[in-house]
Amino acid sequence: MKHQNTMKKNKKRQSQSNFSKLSIFQPNKFRFKKKCPLSGKGAPKIDYKNLKLLKKYVSENGKILPSRITSVSQKKQRELSASIKRARNLGLM
Repeated sequence: MKHQNTMKKNKKRQSQSNFSKLSIFQPNKFRFKKKCPLSGKGAPKIDYKNLKLLKKYVSENGKILPSRITSVSQKKQRELSASIKRARNLGLM
């Protein structure tokens, strides 16, 4: 009787430990970070007058897309959002 109870407890522990290994919050070791498309050689300059470039980083609803989706660096994301806002204020977008 005692042997069966300990086996049941061991099975519970094993299933719990396997579940904790499959957490969605663990980092994926095989995912690679994309390089910023707006930095490096031959990258376009961010300017409020360059509407073709700015429209790539704005959604259909007119919201600025986050850098986790567009893989733009933080520094360039700040420049991009400032130029989008400037273009909106001037009525270009």
